[in-house]
Amino acid sequence: MNLEEREPSQSTPDPNPARLTLRVDPDECPCRLDVYLTQNLDDLSRSRVQEVIRGGHAFVDGASAKPGQRLSGGEGIEITLPPPRELAPRPEAIALDVLYEDDDLLVINKPAGMVVHPGAGVDSGTLVNALLHYCGRLSALGGVARPGVVHRLDRLTSGCLCVAKNDFAHQRLAAQLVDRSMSRVYLAWALGEMADRAGRIDAPIGRSRRDPTLMTVVHRAGRPAATQWEVLARAPGLTRLHCRLETGRTHQIRVHLSYVNHPVVGDRDYGPPPREAKMRIPAGHPAIIQAVSRCSRQMLHARRIQFRHPRSGEAMEFEAPLPEDFQAFDAALEPFLLR
Repeated sequence: MNLEEREPSQSTPDPNPARLTLRVDPDECPCRLDVYLTQNLDDLSRSRVQEVIRGGHAFVDGASAKPGQRLSGGEGIEITLPPPRELAPRPEAIALDVLYEDDDLLVINKPAGMVVHPGAGVDSGTLVNALLHYCGRLSALGGVARPGVVHRLDRLTSGCLCVAKNDFAHQRLAAQLVDRSMSRVYLAWALGEMADRAGRIDAPIGRSRRDPTLMTVVHRAGRPAATQWEVLARAPGLTRLHCRLETGRTHQIRVHLSYVNHPVVGDRDYGPPPREAKMRIPAGHPAIIQAVSRCSRQMLHARRIQFRHPRSGEAMEFEAPLPEDFQAFDAALEPFLLR
């Protein structure tokens, strides 16, 4: 689980940090045990949850459980999470765009399409594989598969990402995520013309019951999540935004913008199908429709990151230049901007 998201919803911590207790919310039932745990334990896949249950590490009302056991609400669940059997990633000679580096940390401009760390069937070509070849020494706090990873970006999101070279730096950078003193600003193109100049989306996020690999707004059992946004420009059927994270939930900006009916352009998970996306562009703008149709990924870029240096306390700020596909989208929309 992420450092910001250690405690699952409806749970209480145990002296053993690998043991969790949960009280099943009736509003989330009926459902299977493995589905419920996948929805309420961040960063655990359904296959991993099933492995833990089959290994005899989950109990419902004190009795051993099976993955398909039906829950009706009110049950008490105890689950112990044994250390996952992780394989150490291999160093790979993959080019990196390094924005900054010293003895404690790196700031990387991650390209869209690169996965941050191994997992879910991906064991090569990740940022971690590249970092291990580039510098060899990374913080161990992220675990075997996630050395140095302080925070993450989605595979199809580009931009600034901070990496810790040692445990000292990792602890202090992670603390800035928790106390929200680390600032992360994103650029996004959203479907629809947002009426206000700025706003704030405050809506808790949890795992989707329909697809545990995705997230959704969950009012009763989700984790607190807030995103500030500001309009930079509008075009017919589109809005260009600055988005600032107050929290760092999985897929947060994508989920929040979809929740207010302004999904990120090109988002295949949280936005409409391509045909429906094009229909949201007013008639008479074929160039805009064509630009939207060409998007092969979500138009979301982590533009800026600000934090205090973990050792010196110095204020630091870095910006990642826009990738070519984002620049091309901006250029296609430039003649139509309504500032």
